Amino acid sequence: MKTPKHKWAFRPRFRTNAFGWRGSKLAIERLKEAVAEIKAVARTAPKTAAEGAILLMERLWPALQAIDSSSGALGNATNRTVHELIDILLAAPADGMVLEHRLDRLWTAIEEDGVDFLAEVGDRWGELCRTAERASRAADDFLPVVRLSWSPEHRGYFRGTTACLSCLLTAGRHQELLDLIETAPYIWWHYRRYGVQALAAQGRTDEAIGYAEQSLGLNDSPSAMARTCEEILLADGRGEDAYRRFAHRANRAGSHLATFRAIRKKYPDMEPRTILDDLIAQTPGEEGKWFATAKTLGLLDLALDLARRSPVDTGTLLRAARDHLDSEPVFALKTATTALRQMAAGQFYELKAGEVWQAVGYALRAAESLDRVETTQSLIQALVQDPNTDSFVRQQLEQGTPYVPAR
Repeated sequence: MKTPKHKWAFRPRFRTNAFGWRGSKLAIERLKEAVAEIKAVARTAPKTAAEGAILLMERLWPALQAIDSSSGALGNATNRTVHELIDILLAAPADGMVLEHRLDRLWTAIEEDGVDFLAEVGDRWGELCRTAERASRAADDFLPVVRLSWSPEHRGYFRGTTACLSCLLTAGRHQELLDLIETAPYIWWHYRRYGVQALAAQGRTDEAIGYAEQSLGLNDSPSAMARTCEEILLADGRGEDAYRRFAHRANRAGSHLATFRAIRKKYPDMEPRTILDDLIAQTPGEEGKWFATAKTLGLLDLALDLARRSPVDTGTLLRAARDHLDSEPVFALKTATTALRQMAAGQFYELKAGEVWQAVGYALRAAESLDRVETTQSLIQALVQDPNTDSFVRQQLEQGTPYVPAR
């Protein structure tokens, strides 16, 4: 008697053309729900979860093909989803016919994928083969077509190129992999990263780093290369080299504070102030963008100095002034007046009247607790009388502010 198949809640939600042109937001939510469902099953039934992961990957392109993905949000969501599904697959046991069946289904899904949602599956095909022996057999299957697609007579695209490179790496056929990459029609990090890993796997760390630094093509991002080199050096116990040569490029995040935190996490033995000073030095002209990081570390004098050296986002300055009114009124006052000076200098785009009023209000409230109201009012009046003050800001300052200092 056959074991009944698991009934997946996500299955009917990912039918063909399940989402329309404007369905990106809903699709992203459905992807999160589906991954959460599969992860929940993985805790007690990893084999069943692996089947769910394959099922979802098979349904990505058919279900999402009609969505407008021009914003990039859907692409980011599918990339995250596929990465998590691969990890679920690799955590589940598989060998023999079970493994072969999974690989067959995955490769069919790759071939039917219209926009490379499953690109990472191919990139990690060697890992998905599980053993060096199985990866080697797959590499032998791919090699003739890769060589043909890279030959001068038959330049063309082959979906299995990175799968072949991944399999050669997993199979330990390192020199063959390096030789093959040398025949590629152009330099592209997407291919040459496998050569970097091959050299590192042989303990040839310095050669791997040198090879990586020569592997960026015309449109390649240096961040991906830096991340790989940083990982190799850290794994080799060369943390100082990793930090000095690659940490900044490898850990750039969505904000300057996030960048600092990413580096701090990787290099816990380094003094936070040292990391911040190095980051500031590496971004000349952008000192003000590290204001929030310095403030978060409690380096308030440094934060103010950075704000004076280059503009800081208006909202960041106003929040800092507001949050420190009671705990650090001197800092709040200086931050608010710094915001006013930068506003007066016309350093902010599409400034709102309310932002000017908030800066005045926070400055006066902090000044009252420090008995500096008169000098703060004089500073504001000086900005009004300064002929170089932005006309919009002058108008708001002349009208006064609805914020009344607390009694």
